[in-house]
Amino acid sequence: VKEDLKTDPPCHPRACAIQDCLQRSNYNEEKCRREVDALYECCNAFYKENGDEASTLSCPKASLLRLKMKQRSQGL
Repeated sequence: VKEDLKTDPPCHPRACAIQDCLQRSNYNEEKCRREVDALYECCNAFYKENGDEASTLSCPKASLLRLKMKQRSQGL
């Protein structure tokens, strides 16, 4: 996570990994859960380090990120 936070923009390699996975899997999102989880982990660390008002093109807004992480933890 620390290395991906230092990229410009932060977490960008993880966002790219999702796109690569989607292309490889014929855009089947279920097959890319691990990559999405990795991006969310990076984004969560980004907001913890920089505050909820920070922004990066690679991450959803902090409030939306937390909602999505909660939904994923509940299996939604």
